[in-house]
Amino acid sequence: MLSTMMQFPLTLTPLLDRVERIFPHVEMVSRRPDTSLHRQTYADFARRSRQLASALRRAGMQPGDRVATLMWNHHAHVEAYFGIPCAGGVLHTLNLRLHPDDLTYIVTHAEDRFVIVDDVLWPLWEKVAPRVAIEKTIVVSWKGGPLPEGVIDYEAFLASGDASEPLPTLDENAPLGMCYTSGTTGKPKGVVYSHRAIVLHSFAVCLTDGLGLSNRDVMLPVVPQFHANAWGLPFASVMAGTKQVLPGPHLDAANLLDLFVREQVTLAAGVPTVWMAILQTLDANPGKYTLTKGMRMLVGGSAAPESMIRGFDRHGAAILHAWGMTELSPLGTVATVKKGIEDGGEDAVYAARSKQGLPSPFVEMRAVSDTGEVPWDGAAQGELQVRGPWVAASYYGTEDTSDRWTEDGWFRTGDVVTIDKDAYLKLTDRTKDLIKSGGEWISSVELENEIMGHPAVAEAAVIAISHPKWVERPLACVVLKPGQSLSFEELREFLKPRVAAWWLPDLVEYVDAIPRTSTGKFLKSALRERFKDLVSNA
Repeated sequence: MLSTMMQFPLTLTPLLDRVERIFPHVEMVSRRPDTSLHRQTYADFARRSRQLASALRRAGMQPGDRVATLMWNHHAHVEAYFGIPCAGGVLHTLNLRLHPDDLTYIVTHAEDRFVIVDDVLWPLWEKVAPRVAIEKTIVVSWKGGPLPEGVIDYEAFLASGDASEPLPTLDENAPLGMCYTSGTTGKPKGVVYSHRAIVLHSFAVCLTDGLGLSNRDVMLPVVPQFHANAWGLPFASVMAGTKQVLPGPHLDAANLLDLFVREQVTLAAGVPTVWMAILQTLDANPGKYTLTKGMRMLVGGSAAPESMIRGFDRHGAAILHAWGMTELSPLGTVATVKKGIEDGGEDAVYAARSKQGLPSPFVEMRAVSDTGEVPWDGAAQGELQVRGPWVAASYYGTEDTSDRWTEDGWFRTGDVVTIDKDAYLKLTDRTKDLIKSGGEWISSVELENEIMGHPAVAEAAVIAISHPKWVERPLACVVLKPGQSLSFEELREFLKPRVAAWWLPDLVEYVDAIPRTSTGKFLKSALRERFKDLVSNA
């Protein structure tokens, strides 16, 4: 038998060793709740992560024990990202925007033993604490002053650990962390990530045709650390030795732009609603903010309109489209421009950038309709199915998963897509959000993006309403920019050259805001409930 390679486990521990030795002076900057900045180096980070690992083991944490975090994006949360898994525990990030009832369910279902909580989030946690079986509560104190009775100060807890204590030897297939889906339909479901999956995912993030993350970058995740591990960016940043800028609870456009400029951010990540607000602020304040030349704005969570992509180009920043899910750790595709696309001209390049992109290496994809797998022709639609080394094989504690995994091992995403001849994935809708009018499908996502191309529109969501003949017709829910007006007739005239005639909305409702999920996506179920009695007779 031929001898091949060393059996070297793919775990977080070598990444922690690497950043400590090779990039010790690279900074990690956090915005505190009082808006001041906290700075530390990767040498500090590595030492404190090792202290946390030691302290948890001394406190009785066993391999596989779940340690929950209820925290904003900041340095201590990234320490938990590494300290907990490197000690053999399982990092369980809690969504701080959920209702206490949902958090209670999730903490109980995951069987969390320990929790680390920001003191500014204590009012939320104290509604959950009496209802769950947490053994130790550790509080990160930002405000100072006395802590609630029975809890442990985070800095004191770190001091109880020894950074020189050897970390345990880990299996690459051991669980590293877990996240729960947002639960917009049914109870939230837990996804468990292995060390191997996160390390391989981090390599994909750092590829040039991935997100291109490197030591030369400055990365700011607007996406919360509870949302699919901030899309894996803190892990990949440590792998690459990338400076991290963490915005804490201050996610408004002014604070984000201040950090972009002050820290010379080169890659930021968030959902489209975040970038809509940033773009509006840039447009309203010409010359006030100078972004780093070539800055990449990673967009995920839902499709971004082409008008937004063109809008940021005016400010010297490039929108980089991606698609992923909690179940994919989460990266699935990235919309880099393949060689040869630019030969088709500017419009061809924007068309490619407006799609969700090319599959990452090792992520296999197919689109499946009722009649089987659809061709890669950019027109045929089907439900996206994926498989790969960082795609979940099941949900935690759920026996029947036949509705999400096929018999031959593919994960059914629930996203309706097309795939073109160049392998670009285009998200057309979620299966539950498609509008079936007269037996034909209308993509709410495509219609929304066209509506948001109108200069008077801040944001828009499209839902189905009843029609006596066509069964369903589109209703446009529109938020106008301040001081702008737009009649229904003007909107239809704007859309006529852009979409099929039968896609034109039958009605428009002007609303103050589009409801959002806990992760910032449009919550169309709330709109459907609000307008459930509306019937089109057009």
